[in-house]
Amino acid sequence: MRNQLDELLNQISNALIIMASSCEESLTNAFEAFKAHDKEKALTIYNKDYDLHSKARDLELLCVKAMMRQQPVAHDMLMISATAKLVADVERIGTQAIAIAEIITNFDFSHKGDDILLVEKMSNEAIIMVKQCIDSFVNKNQDLAKAVIKHDVIVDKYFFMIKNELIAQIKKSENDASFSLDLLIIAKYLERIGDHACNVAECTLYMLTGKVKNQE
Repeated sequence: MRNQLDELLNQISNALIIMASSCEESLTNAFEAFKAHDKEKALTIYNKDYDLHSKARDLELLCVKAMMRQQPVAHDMLMISATAKLVADVERIGTQAIAIAEIITNFDFSHKGDDILLVEKMSNEAIIMVKQCIDSFVNKNQDLAKAVIKHDVIVDKYFFMIKNELIAQIKKSENDASFSLDLLIIAKYLERIGDHACNVAECTLYMLTGKVKNQE
């Protein structure tokens, strides 16, 4: 029975790594396309939507199978329940990366300015958070999980800087509304990605301590 559970736990871990790596890759590639003005590359990312949702459902089923058919001890149960909880957040990271790629396929790259540079810098910080939140879970690294949560302040700061910059430009009629809206939506998706990365980090802390945030 224990061998069967260990095998199932390995399947869950591997499935999570594959799914999370795919989401991280989509986000990284989306902003490589953004920086290179490569709409064709963005389109290839946009076409991954079905595969992402399929991976998420498969992982959820593995977690349910482990809880229902096996007899996990306490620390195993924490790992399984934490994984089941974070699947939705990892999926949302991937979904939002794909949504960003969709915007890029129709983005007007003729505009130049500080707002574009701020979005690029914000994307770098969000990508760091996504990578580290997954690493913290896979490697059971409590310090790294806490660092991810602290890092979210940086991503939030960039969002408000971008929003204020775009509002100022609209008031001066320096940007057309369509361009500003596209850029603001991209920044908002990045802010949400940071929030989901924090949620994954919280799941790591739950797995390692057995405590949820409001119990600390």
